[in-house]
Amino acid sequence: MTIGHAASNSGVSPKMIRHYESVRLLEPATRSEAGYRHYSESDVQILRFVRHARNLGFSIDQIRELLGLWRNDARPSRDVKALAMAHIAALEAKEAELRAMRSTLEHLVHACRGDDRPACPILDGLTDDVTATAVGTDTAPAGTRHPLPSPRWRHAHRGHER
Repeated sequence: MTIGHAASNSGVSPKMIRHYESVRLLEPATRSEAGYRHYSESDVQILRFVRHARNLGFSIDQIRELLGLWRNDARPSRDVKALAMAHIAALEAKEAELRAMRSTLEHLVHACRGDDRPACPILDGLTDDVTATAVGTDTAPAGTRHPLPSPRWRHAHRGHER
């Protein structure tokens, strides 16, 4: 079948099919004399597998490992389970990080009056290392404040950089 048919049968776009070939999740398709790619039903099954794994957030490398396990009839299911459990742990860590980000942003939004005044705690928070520390993305000690210069200071000191 053509790439268009493989795409519609698998739910994977032609562009992504080409990408999965380039990163070797899918073996390169055979080519017709005219150079068109031809895919088998087995290729479509692999594409569906990859799509489902991507929808669950598995990385390309993890999917490559899962495909290897899927193809190995002698695989111990503990290997598959271990990979899935490691992915769950990573998702939980990401979820905690997203909750911290949301909490910090909600705090900043609550502090902002949202009126005609130029003062904005949201912008102040974005220029403050405490915000980065609150979401775990900064290496500065917790509570250390290193605010960036204000726009007025930057304008007044333009051209005076060291």
